[in-house]
Amino acid sequence: MLKIEKVDTSNKKQVKRFVELPFRIYADCPQWVPPLNVDAYNQLNRKKHPFHEHSDVDFFIAMRDGRDVGRIAAIENKPFNEYHKTKKADFYLFECENDLEAATALFNAAFEWAVSRGLNVVVGPKGFGPLDGYGLLVLGQEHRQTMTMLNYNHAYYQQLVEAQGFEKEVDFVSCYLPADKFKMPERVEKIAERVMQRGHLEVKRFKNKKELISWADRIGQAYNQAFVNNWEYYPLSQREIDFVVDNIMTVADHRLIKIITHGEDVVGFLFAFHDVSAALQRAKGKLFPFGLIDLLLEMRRTQTVSVNGMGILPEFQGHGGNALLYYAMGNTLFEFQQFVHVEMTQVAETTEQMRADLKNLSGVEYKNNRVYRKNL
Repeated sequence: MLKIEKVDTSNKKQVKRFVELPFRIYADCPQWVPPLNVDAYNQLNRKKHPFHEHSDVDFFIAMRDGRDVGRIAAIENKPFNEYHKTKKADFYLFECENDLEAATALFNAAFEWAVSRGLNVVVGPKGFGPLDGYGLLVLGQEHRQTMTMLNYNHAYYQQLVEAQGFEKEVDFVSCYLPADKFKMPERVEKIAERVMQRGHLEVKRFKNKKELISWADRIGQAYNQAFVNNWEYYPLSQREIDFVVDNIMTVADHRLIKIITHGEDVVGFLFAFHDVSAALQRAKGKLFPFGLIDLLLEMRRTQTVSVNGMGILPEFQGHGGNALLYYAMGNTLFEFQQFVHVEMTQVAETTEQMRADLKNLSGVEYKNNRVYRKNL
């Protein structure tokens, strides 16, 4: 017998069931990277996660004969709807065995939840903010998940979702740039050199982690302003900005964070991180007692760097800022002499300039995360 259960987020046992279900679904999957428990549990913590301060989220578990077989989160992002003048619901954290009946029951619960709030479209997978990966993986299941920056799922998920009447909304493509082919195009170098000669924009090089942290607030404000024309944008609250920046600073290497300044203002940024997905797999969600040490060691061992987060304030786009960021990052990666692969994660198909830039940099598209929509 199939049953849908709404999670009481104050009930520790129910929350634990929701969080731990993916560990069983991906038990034999070498590509899946589990999230850290602290992050997974925070998503269901209505007091700690800043998203809950302004929006509504409910969580559902599918049970068959007393056994958990699937889960889903239904979301109403109120600032997004207000900013875009829409009535959209989002779904996220969908995990399910290859069980169409269970998947259908979960989505029906989410649809009913949305309709009860006067919402008329469901979009997803789309989470609680910019740190959550977008979309369902429809290409590239054979590759290991890039930390937890990208969503990962079994190939059969696509059939489960599309069987509910969902259609494509937008694709987010990830590229890798092999080191043996990675060469900064001469055109990019010339543009970057001209920008630096004019002195209009400059690349800030951080001396240490402490100096990077001292710029955190300015970086956060630029982050909030850079994506106003993007499909997924909504104005973040100050608590959300702090939450995003704090998470970035926790895993950041100051040498891999690049910002463009105009005077004392941050007008562009590029975030790159050591890919520590192998250590996250070994940690199995737990930082202590040994997970944190292994993560730090993996930062020295890994041969992959992941670029996840690049933006220029709209008023400074078209002034050579993109070229300046690529130029600065390219030089830094060569200085490291550690990385064999560079991954550019989740580039929306709607960002035509960046897609063109990646092709010019010999980028190879190898993962595709698709966001779906369904009219109710």
